[in-house]
Amino acid sequence: MNLRTSSVTRTTYIATASLFVAVLVLALKYLAYHFTGSLALYSDALESIVNVVTAAAALIAVRLAQKPADAALPYGYHKAEYFSAVVVGVMIVVAAILIFRDAWFGFFAPRTLNAPLQGIAINSTATVLNAVWAFVLLRYGRQVKSPALVADGKHLFTDVASSLGVLLGLILVLATGWAQLDAILAALVGLNILWSGWGVIKESVGGLMDVATPPESLKKIREIISENADGAIEAHDIRTRQAGRMTFIDFHLVVPGTMMVEQSHEICDRIEEKLREAMRDTEITIHVEPESKAKHSGVVVL
Repeated sequence: MNLRTSSVTRTTYIATASLFVAVLVLALKYLAYHFTGSLALYSDALESIVNVVTAAAALIAVRLAQKPADAALPYGYHKAEYFSAVVVGVMIVVAAILIFRDAWFGFFAPRTLNAPLQGIAINSTATVLNAVWAFVLLRYGRQVKSPALVADGKHLFTDVASSLGVLLGLILVLATGWAQLDAILAALVGLNILWSGWGVIKESVGGLMDVATPPESLKKIREIISENADGAIEAHDIRTRQAGRMTFIDFHLVVPGTMMVEQSHEICDRIEEKLREAMRDTEITIHVEPESKAKHSGVVVL
């Protein structure tokens, strides 16, 4: 099994495990709500339903994104993960609206909390589990450039922050006896979820719009081209785009008009090899041009 295959397999395992963790956390949080009848814990459990949908969508997207390019989609299925992240963002917004509704009615008709200590203990366990798994998702998702896993991890960290706020609020409810605080906490969780959903949608739309690689990555690409294009004159019109874990690079390479095709091909091979060594999962297109096409801009060959 080569490195790429191993990475793909591990990504699938991570996405599958994420779904199981989401279901377990949902069960724990709903149990906490069942014990207490707290609106804040209900909103926390409702957010975990979104986590399950998030994890399921991420798993489907990751598996689809691994399909090789074909005649219908010659550039591959990598953008499937961005569609997944957009769906997740929309689901988060829907969850926030439902929470606002329940918080509104709960504020004017506050509930008496039952077995609050048991509920807090169960919810705390779920929160710790979420925090650990969010760290795993973010670390691995960024490592393999998986927007679906990163979006899932970011949302889980948002869920962790919400849960900590809910737990602290419930302690205040017990200490002060102010029952309406439970509904206020639920509304605050809804606002937090809404902000999280906006961030996920914004980032995913950028991917669907063929956003360029970060400035530091583009600088690295230009340096590699300059240092490994010996024999050429310049490289111009360098363009990049990100699609999931794949980075697409294309540019024009100007060579002397008298250079043989075989020589120019060797330069291209050398540049591609160095780019792939520095950046995994890269598709590179180089258009070779004669000296008369030089723009005297872009990357000058060292």
